[in-house]
Amino acid sequence: MDVTVLFLVLLLQLSTIFGSEVVLQTKDCGNNLVANSYSSHVNLPSKGGRKLLLKDLNNNSTSQGESKSVSSNQVGIFAGGALLVCCAVVCPCFYGKRRKATSHAVLEKDPNSMDLASSFEPSVSDKIPASPLRVPPSPSRFSMSPKLSRLQSLHLNLSQVSKATRNFSETLQVGEGGFGTVYRAQLDDGLVVAVKRAKREHFESLRTEFSSEVELLAKIDHRNLVKLLGYIDKGNERILITEFVPNGTLREHLDGLRGKILDFNQRLEIAIDVAHGLTYLHLYAEKQIIHRDVKSSNILLTESMRAKVADFGFAKLGPVNNDHTHISTKVKGTVGYLDPEYMKTYHLTPRSDVYSFGILLLEILTGRRPVELKKSPEERVTLRWAFRKYNEGSVVELLDPLMQEAVKTDVAVKMFDLAFNCAAPVRTDRPDMKTVGEQLWAIRADYLKSSASTTA
Repeated sequence: MDVTVLFLVLLLQLSTIFGSEVVLQTKDCGNNLVANSYSSHVNLPSKGGRKLLLKDLNNNSTSQGESKSVSSNQVGIFAGGALLVCCAVVCPCFYGKRRKATSHAVLEKDPNSMDLASSFEPSVSDKIPASPLRVPPSPSRFSMSPKLSRLQSLHLNLSQVSKATRNFSETLQVGEGGFGTVYRAQLDDGLVVAVKRAKREHFESLRTEFSSEVELLAKIDHRNLVKLLGYIDKGNERILITEFVPNGTLREHLDGLRGKILDFNQRLEIAIDVAHGLTYLHLYAEKQIIHRDVKSSNILLTESMRAKVADFGFAKLGPVNNDHTHISTKVKGTVGYLDPEYMKTYHLTPRSDVYSFGILLLEILTGRRPVELKKSPEERVTLRWAFRKYNEGSVVELLDPLMQEAVKTDVAVKMFDLAFNCAAPVRTDRPDMKTVGEQLWAIRADYLKSSASTTA
């Protein structure tokens, strides 16, 4: 700004100079002074420029030391040239500053804005290729898939739910558990959901379970856990609305009620999915969650045979303080899957879920329920029967006979080893769920190698 004002003043002074003759008083070195001042503003060869000026000045001078009259035309040409040179030097500076200011204005981002393009780019962990020895990273506790965000806006009243289930028709009933009956329901927009209605005769006793399931399901988001979409808690009705998983329960598939029998690879993938879901609950959820009711009838399968853990009615939050290793609570769960140490001490820990997973893994491998009431006393409890057979070296005989697939002995041994470690009677001897997932990935790699060598 100061430079601009200076140039305006100079321009006004020039008009005065142009209007009259200007007398330049000089002495012996006057010629050199004028030459130097001009050459400093014009980018000419110094020697040539000086000679031209000296020659021109000598022609107009009469004698050394006398006054010389310089015409207004010559002064005007000189001043105009100097002004042009200065403008040529100064203007790019202004232009450069303006360009810089503009570029800063473009590059500076509004702190309240969001870059939609970058927000949908995968995270660094998503770009890392999957490894059979690494449990894939669970989503952030704050992440939200587009589908889930759309479903979160689902707000239904009792009349809408009644309409979607055709007044809770038995023809739409898809399951029944301790909490109540599960129905398949199609909403007006075509979305299919699962409606879980509490039994009225158990209403009072299930009040705590209902509140627990709503509270915990609302906080989790993982592809191997069933998502809560909404709930109704009004009058004598307690209803949960969850995503619908269309392919039935794991138990139904093991019993052959869903057509094709699960092959070994499918069983291994299901075990990995369940391990991922439980690992998320124990380590990556906003607060640690212990499921307390891991069993085959609570594992739902999608059409692509991916597993999702369901039914959080018995779930409990883990210890709040890191100093605490357990929480004391009444024993709840399903016979055959219950941690024996939890039953004795009433101390619940994440390793109680690990025990249940060990029993589930035996169930996946053998096809048997944890307790087979129709079997002889020696074979009634699957864990004892399997452990005895394993010690006798009859590992292959333990595999589900419906599977009709040859599985290499070393792979089967590793699977049963892991199941027995998870179902150790003392919790300190059990691995955590993250370690279980990593071991399952290693077994899967061995199985794929053995399968490739067999087919080659």
